Amino acid sequence: MILATAKRFTIDEYHRLVELGFLTENDRVELINGEIIQIAAKGTRHTTCCRNLLEELVLLVVGKAKLQCQDPITLPSNSEPEPDFVIVRKNHDNYLSSHPNKSDVLLVIEIADSSLKYDQEVKLPLYAEAGISDYWIFNLVENHLEAYSEPYQELQGNFGYSVRRIFLPNQIVYLPILADLSLDLSKIFPLITP
Repeated sequence: MILATAKRFTIDEYHRLVELGFLTENDRVELINGEIIQIAAKGTRHTTCCRNLLEELVLLVVGKAKLQCQDPITLPSNSEPEPDFVIVRKNHDNYLSSHPNKSDVLLVIEIADSSLKYDQEVKLPLYAEAGISDYWIFNLVENHLEAYSEPYQELQGNFGYSVRRIFLPNQIVYLPILADLSLDLSKIFPLITP
């Protein structure tokens, strides 16, 4: 009996696939735990929330940190996810020599509608394992912000966050690390008008 196993890629092998043209910038994929995962298509609510968030975050972090949108971060465990947004520390070469890594990340943000389960069950432990201190999910299914902090590891080896706070679309939330900066969620969540 022959058992088949999936090929897991290192970050270097993943980058090599791009260099050789097997993967292009138009391919909607990311590397998660050594597996190349296809990213879900975005609906209009996701796109609107993303646009609103981009507009507000740019104003908040200018001069204090860097904001990247749907670009890679390099994490241990052969992962290079492309979160919707990441606020990273300023860097001397503006991350020209490498993608930001876990020590550069101040906040990871995902916007979730069809990807909600994936963002909660796959990406949340991935970010916690990497030691990312703060992870937000703009949950468009239940129409609230899930703010996670304080990553931990259980005795069984599973990773998660010990603090989960829910913010409603009419509330104001302060950015972790940049606590003097607040975000009015009523400007972010897409409104459905009749």
